[in-house]
Amino acid sequence: MTGVLARYEALIAGGELKPDPDQRIAAERLQRLQDELVAAREPGALARLFGREQARVRGVYLWGGVGRGKSMLMDLFHETLPIRRKRRVHFHAFMLEVDRLLRDERKKEAGDPIAPLAARLAEDVRCLAFDEMVVKNTADAMIMSRLFTALICQQNVTVVTTSNRPPSDLYKDGLNRGLFLPFIALIERELDVLPLNGPLDYRLHRLAGIGTWHTPLGPEATEQVREVFFRLTDYPPEDAAHVPSAKLDLGGARTLHVPKSLKGVGVFSFKRLCGEARGAADYLAIAQHYQAVIIVGIPVMGPDMRNEAARFVTLIDALYENNVKLFAAAAAEPEALYPAGANENDAGRFEFERTVSRLKEMQSAEYLAQGHGAV
Repeated sequence: MTGVLARYEALIAGGELKPDPDQRIAAERLQRLQDELVAAREPGALARLFGREQARVRGVYLWGGVGRGKSMLMDLFHETLPIRRKRRVHFHAFMLEVDRLLRDERKKEAGDPIAPLAARLAEDVRCLAFDEMVVKNTADAMIMSRLFTALICQQNVTVVTTSNRPPSDLYKDGLNRGLFLPFIALIERELDVLPLNGPLDYRLHRLAGIGTWHTPLGPEATEQVREVFFRLTDYPPEDAAHVPSAKLDLGGARTLHVPKSLKGVGVFSFKRLCGEARGAADYLAIAQHYQAVIIVGIPVMGPDMRNEAARFVTLIDALYENNVKLFAAAAAEPEALYPAGANENDAGRFEFERTVSRLKEMQSAEYLAQGHGAV
């Protein structure tokens, strides 16, 4: 199997990627990391049984704006890393898993659950790769410093992660941020921080000629958002029947089926998102997990669809506040989705006017250029 650098160079030679100096530097560093992981490879549980510790291999923190190629490089790194004990996971999903496992550990004994949790996570993982490291709440901030110190410094797990922000901006202005500062120090001490933050957004460049809002509903609008998905994910259209799906963890043992889910892009129907009883927490889970969301089948919402309209307002708020890219196939332009009824004092109409304003802003180049994550 060729390494990440050889695969990257092959994509450039084949015309699938354009030469990019920052991407090249990152690919070279990831190649060195692969070489070091292979050289330090140990037989896992057998080595630990006889008291032999694995050598610690310094990880990588790759940060930059949306569309700069972070996920592409992470794809190449993970696919070409020739060791068995590797794992790649979206950071939000990982923290949900950590929360669940912490509850399990606390049930076992009254002591500090962090050390046994780190040991449990490291049982079959030598290299842990994250997509989109971001911190959204105080609970995660309090856990991360101690957990990652245990994973990196005690379990010798090598961490590779992408993020839209440099380490110093993680959880910026967050509540009790002082509790999070040791984690930032840990990253800067134990991982090589590489910027991938040039002026080009390759994802948006691939969308040249395709807008974000497509109306009216019909084959043409469907084909446009379909094209958006394939361009954003680099998935071959001829293999459309095999696009992966996903089950998004909503918390409380609930999941949401996502019919098409790949590389931070999710496809949903309006009926599934707004025609069923859902709350702000569901929409927040979507907004935190996906960088880009495609919604199909958005109808004009009359007086008989006030509940659906209210959910749509909440959905758009969550997407907007997390800088999610929205692509839609709709029956009408945003300002015509919720026509004024006989009751001019309809509070729902007032709320929807704010949503119309946000939908317009979400189509702008300025909005699309922002990185994913809570404002």
